[in-house]
Amino acid sequence: MRILSLLLLTIFLGKSCEGQNKQDLESAVIEYTANTRGFYQKITVQNQMVTISKDRSGQDKAVATKIASEDWEELVNCFKKMELDSLPKLKAPTEKRFYDGAAIANFKITFQDKTYETTSFDHGFPPKEIKKFVNKINSFAKQNDEN
Repeated sequence: MRILSLLLLTIFLGKSCEGQNKQDLESAVIEYTANTRGFYQKITVQNQMVTISKDRSGQDKAVATKIASEDWEELVNCFKKMELDSLPKLKAPTEKRFYDGAAIANFKITFQDKTYETTSFDHGFPPKEIKKFVNKINSFAKQNDEN
């Protein structure tokens, strides 16, 4: 009987934590910016919506688009694995941005009234710890360009 109770409690707690992670990502604001002298892109993800802006001055009206459920699930899974406190310590794998070989990218998450931000890295070459997450976010901008 004790084993059965322990098993049910474990399952219950596991399910509630899974739901909490979805809620956590919904309450987070994720910002990815990439820019050079002639290029600017800002992708904001918040509450299952993505907003893409290509205007550095903020004059254009960026339209928010709903993120598909399967894409949202993938983001939630990546977010679960991410260690937010380690973001400022991540090392960029390349240094093309130093000689205009790549746009300068920045990644920032605002979560529970705290901001976690990476150091600059090359657009298209994020640190391996956040690569899957950043590439997924960038895929939304590519989809937007195709439409």
